[in-house]
Amino acid sequence: MTQRQRAVNRRRSQTRARGEHPFHVVKRLWGFMKVRYRGLAKNTARAFTLFGLANLYLVRRYLLPPGWDPCLT
Repeated sequence: MTQRQRAVNRRRSQTRARGEHPFHVVKRLWGFMKVRYRGLAKNTARAFTLFGLANLYLVRRYLLPPGWDPCLT
C-alpha cells in the first residue's frame, strides 16, 4: 500500500470507530442484543433513549469535575 492509501484507510477507520462505539456501549453494557417485539414506537423510543445515554456515557469524563470518584460519594 502506498502512504496515501494508508492515510485514507486510517481516516476511514477512525470515522468508523466513532460511529460504532455507541453500539458497543448499548449492546455490551446494557444488553440490547435482541429486541423483543413491543411495537415499533416502543422499540424506537427505547433505542433513542439508550443511544442518548450511550453518548453521555462516552463523554462522562468531560462532564464530571476533575478528580470525581463515584466510590467516595
